[in-house]
Amino acid sequence: MTAGIKIKTKDRDTVIQSLRAGVVPRSGQHLIQVGRVQELEALIKDIDRIGEGGSAIRFIIGEYGSGKTFFLSLIRAIALQKKLVTAHADLTPDRRLHASKGQARSLYAELMRNLATRAKPEGGALSSIVEKFVSSAMTEARSRTVTPEVIIRERLDHLSEMVGGYDFAEVIAAYWRGHDTGDDVLKSNAVRWLRGEFSTKTDAKKALGVRTIVDDANFYDQLKLFARFVRLAGYEGFMVCLDELVNLYKMANTQARNSNYEQILRILNDSLQGTADGLGFVLGGTPEFLMDTRKGLYSYEALQSRLAENTFAGNGIVDFSHPVIRLASLSQEDLYVLLTKIRHVYAIGDVDTYLISDAEIQGFMQHCFQKVGEAYFRTPRNTITAFINLLAVLEQNPEVSVTDLIGQITIAPEQNPDLLPFEEEVEDTTHTQHTPTVTVPEETEADDNLASFKL
Repeated sequence: MTAGIKIKTKDRDTVIQSLRAGVVPRSGQHLIQVGRVQELEALIKDIDRIGEGGSAIRFIIGEYGSGKTFFLSLIRAIALQKKLVTAHADLTPDRRLHASKGQARSLYAELMRNLATRAKPEGGALSSIVEKFVSSAMTEARSRTVTPEVIIRERLDHLSEMVGGYDFAEVIAAYWRGHDTGDDVLKSNAVRWLRGEFSTKTDAKKALGVRTIVDDANFYDQLKLFARFVRLAGYEGFMVCLDELVNLYKMANTQARNSNYEQILRILNDSLQGTADGLGFVLGGTPEFLMDTRKGLYSYEALQSRLAENTFAGNGIVDFSHPVIRLASLSQEDLYVLLTKIRHVYAIGDVDTYLISDAEIQGFMQHCFQKVGEAYFRTPRNTITAFINLLAVLEQNPEVSVTDLIGQITIAPEQNPDLLPFEEEVEDTTHTQHTPTVTVPEETEADDNLASFKL
């Protein structure tokens, strides 16, 4: 139960402030996780496989507002706890998997900026990963009475068989030389190269003596190299989380869109065949991005054949070993549990300081249903924001009646902005329906936090 968890003030503030702003918190996700136990268990198996040197890929597919971004954030948190290195980025018109004008290199640079480890979960962990590799090489060098550069080159020797592996090893060796001689400029240049910040090969050769740079053409090859490197540095593996893949679906240029789908196919093939050592991908997108046979992944025949649903699954029967995991929208019961957890986090785990009772939470939900309809729990971002605003007012005005405040709450249904360019009108979800009775689950242990997964 959430009530048994000690909550730090920092985590409380991070969760509440993020949810109030309508964004996913960077930490403390386990405090408000509800449902989706089977989906999480499937992804945890992927994380374990990556940690054993294998590979994995998952497409997290859900409707707008179903919680894809939160789910990806939660998976990253679990991966960090299991000693993986993670990187995440949103795809945008300027950040793609395949391009010819720097968009793929821009995506790589964003991933490197968001590189995270358990010690640096907020990102910016690239330098510390390289330092850890160099430090371990220095320790081994002392025991073997050789120079650290000898150890570094021995460890990175097998990378030379991979695309760009020789120059990658040279850059790491250059970092060591900068470390050994106190040349901070050389160290900085090595990190800049690893981040994909060199725009010309001439500049890279002048600064580091290498002939290649990270560019659009070798974006994915560089990620495979980096996955090998983090394992050599002592981490379990490398997980890449990419969200907002619907931006590929929205590309007007068919050839450019198909080139990105070809890159996804390459990643998918490598992952399914186990040829990307210690590397995993988690990709978030909408059903249209996956299933639209005109512009989605299903428009690319090779991807459609690999990602087609298991014909034996359906009607309540699920297959969580499939590359595609569909996130169902929250139920009313899920939202009730979520609101009780938010209440608990708001009170920093002190049951005696709860600002709203269980019955009043149900009254709040019934009011939201009357105003919005089913969308209040299926796409609950606005509902959650309104609930936290209610708690804030109750905290500062203890004499005010909860019932009176609930009647003043105005909530608008969320609209999916991704569909607006393609749909002539947006479905109206404000139609009148009968007010349901909120069913309160007898037990909520199954919907509890990460402790359920034995991290």
